[in-house]
Amino acid sequence: MLSHALLARTPLAVIVIAQLFGTSLWFSVNGVGLALQETVGLSEGDLGLLTIAVQSGFITGTLLIATTGLADRIRASHLFAISAVLGALINATFIGMAESVGLAAVARFLVGLCLAGIYPLGMKLVVSWTPNHAGAALGWLVGMLTLGIASPHLLRGLTLHLPWQWPLLLASALALLAALMIFLLGVGPHLPAKANGGRPWAGFAAFRQKHFRAAALGYFGHCWELYALWALVPFLVARELERLGAASSAQPWVSFAVIALGLPGCVLAGWWSRRVGSARVACVALATSGALCLVYPLLSDTSPWLLLALLGVWGISVIADSAQFSALASAAAPPERLGAALAMMNAIGFGLTIPSIALVTTLWASQGPWVIWWLLPGPIIGLITMRGLYLRATRA
Repeated sequence: MLSHALLARTPLAVIVIAQLFGTSLWFSVNGVGLALQETVGLSEGDLGLLTIAVQSGFITGTLLIATTGLADRIRASHLFAISAVLGALINATFIGMAESVGLAAVARFLVGLCLAGIYPLGMKLVVSWTPNHAGAALGWLVGMLTLGIASPHLLRGLTLHLPWQWPLLLASALALLAALMIFLLGVGPHLPAKANGGRPWAGFAAFRQKHFRAAALGYFGHCWELYALWALVPFLVARELERLGAASSAQPWVSFAVIALGLPGCVLAGWWSRRVGSARVACVALATSGALCLVYPLLSDTSPWLLLALLGVWGISVIADSAQFSALASAAAPPERLGAALAMMNAIGFGLTIPSIALVTTLWASQGPWVIWWLLPGPIIGLITMRGLYLRATRA
């Protein structure tokens, strides 16, 4: 009880730090991707396959907890903790499977399955503790997700003198710590710890709500762009460092910096949303990243420093809208089905990341930076579907 009381004094801080630690599992293999290419012989396509396997596992997991009602039947803190422990153990087993792409893909799929109990449930936990400022609070949560996804590059940079297995083991250790933190914290007072209405496919009911549907469609366009860009970051950074004649050892650090810039982007977006509303912030961020999708390939032969700077701006804007879409969806979804609705929205959104990741990783070798134009449909469609919410927020 004492541990719970201490943690409950700063529940948002506990949740977002646990989110950081838990989601370090997500791109843990991408952080050592270059080492795997050198030591194990994996290709860009193989790394893309492993990334897709994680996404597929996450989609399967979110569909499972949404359609069975587990997201609202099981205490959110317990489901988060169990998922983080299992994810940590499976992530560590990848070390023994790396030489077999098939087995490695299975391990990454299972890690993705576990992440479905971490990310959507983290959103539900935030709403359960801080319902009145969901946009700002979820900004911190998604910012920490971004930092968690960037963290494997940081862990690799810190362990360059050590074998590639070390960053994976460190990521697993962080996930175990996340499980302990959330288990001790528990669920906040503003949502029931266990809902009675977790019927199969309950998450689909939220799509009957016009505003939820608009936010979800905007989120889907955002998802098409986001994870494909994150998968491309190491390749884009390596290209510009090579043009600069810089040491390849700088690649993990710069890749980490580009993705990690999403943390201040999310926090600033959350702060701004309290003044102008989540819909306006989401549309501005999506328009910014969409503009970068358009112009980056056109500038691909200009100064490497300019392109690295644009990647930094892109790292800020590409994720800044994510929490705002989640806040809009959380406000429009039925409270008794919030977990299922968010899980279903995540499942569909992440389903769209698979073809976009497959496209850019497969075509990178032949198209280089021009492959980025395959990401453009996401921001365009997202902005079109969010038009109604944007105009409504502007009038308000």
